[in-house]
Amino acid sequence: MHPDYEKYPLYLRIQRALRQLILDGALPANTPLPASRALAQSLNVSRDTVENAYSLLHAEGYIERQVGSGSFVAEVPQLRKTKRKVSSQSTKQLTIQLSKRGQSMLNNDGVREALTPQPFAPGIPETRLFPLALWARLERQVIRDYQFKALQHSDPQGTKELRSAIANYANLERGAHATPERILILTSSQQALALCALNLLDAGSHIFTENPMYQGARKAFEAAGLIPVPIPVDQHGIRVDLLKQHATPAKAVSLTPSHQYPSGATLSLERRLELIEWAEQNQAWIIEDDYDSEFHYAGKPTTCVQGLDPYQRTIYIGTFTKSLFPSVRIGYMILPAQLVAPMTTARTLQDGHTATMPQLTLARFMENGHFGAYIRQMRQLYAKRLIILEKLVRSHLKDFLEPIPPLGGMQMPCVLTCELDEKLIITQAKQQDIALTSLSSLYITTPQKTGFLLGFAAYTDREMELAILKLRKIFIANTG
Repeated sequence: MHPDYEKYPLYLRIQRALRQLILDGALPANTPLPASRALAQSLNVSRDTVENAYSLLHAEGYIERQVGSGSFVAEVPQLRKTKRKVSSQSTKQLTIQLSKRGQSMLNNDGVREALTPQPFAPGIPETRLFPLALWARLERQVIRDYQFKALQHSDPQGTKELRSAIANYANLERGAHATPERILILTSSQQALALCALNLLDAGSHIFTENPMYQGARKAFEAAGLIPVPIPVDQHGIRVDLLKQHATPAKAVSLTPSHQYPSGATLSLERRLELIEWAEQNQAWIIEDDYDSEFHYAGKPTTCVQGLDPYQRTIYIGTFTKSLFPSVRIGYMILPAQLVAPMTTARTLQDGHTATMPQLTLARFMENGHFGAYIRQMRQLYAKRLIILEKLVRSHLKDFLEPIPPLGGMQMPCVLTCELDEKLIITQAKQQDIALTSLSSLYITTPQKTGFLLGFAAYTDREMELAILKLRKIFIANTG
């Protein structure tokens, strides 16, 4: 019997036990069942309990009941046929045939985040300092003001309130050219990348990407049947000159210009303008993932590519899962006008809409100035944690790693300076509850650098120190 059966009422437990005996063939067709009174006495339960179980079995077609003849197992030919099929394959695992697309998605293992943050998982914000009481108060205001409307479907494009708040923020803080009408609210930046891949290019098409690059973007493109064409990255971002000279034509490029993932490089203004001209001349699309642009630690961040593009060839992707907290599940795109209807329609075929109440709550969080204040607080905190992590690596792991502190973002690349195997270190670190991301795994072609990407935003100084000391022991144990 299933272990959860004890949670069910008695009549359900009896009904399901008898049903399983019938399904297993232990009670074949036409087998008489005990009278309800006799079974009740045998099980030490009330007769009504057994009657309820029998009634449900009868309603489901497993037993027949006739006045004067009692109850007996029903004749169900299809049940016998199914039973034979199951029993003949009971000793081997059933195989399934997925579509090519489905098999491809299974093979690339999707995009999975740790449920509980472990040092040094990248891209995870600090959530322990989030003003929960304030958020709850704003949510209560939304319920009070919108009543049952807050429980209904949202516009697939997103609520006007949140789209307006995002447009104001993006224009002021990122130098974007956004209007509420050109914003599409989604559940994540990953969904935005998937929508771009599915709607802008056909399967088999090429797309220029940074090399190395964010794995989530690469997997979204490959799942849609696109072929990533890697373009090298240097200290000034993606090599636009090599992109323009590439022998393989492509109608889109995906990049992270604010803080290149994983190097942390910022795409120079000259290259941004050059990329925009390339997109216009080739009628190509620029997919700009501005995933953690709020966290820039040296001077002011460069204006986003979308804000510099007069031709409306740029799709801007932003998310609140990194600036606020992962479970908020709100991301967005600032779209060229001609893409709003196609992207919104495509979105309705995925999840329909983003939950209304979090949208309205977030809109108030932004409108009242709380978002800006919280970002400033986190920016200061993350900048300090980056400095601490760099010092810890240089102090305890100087014989193994060379840190490359970025100008912003939530993770720091560290290059291996010794002959150690990335996979071996990652496996042993995992056993110590430390999550390392391999640098080499982020390259499409042969890796130019090996090492690890260390996230620091979600971890206190002490948590990072303890993890680094554990890593030091692992490195030493594998040396010599």
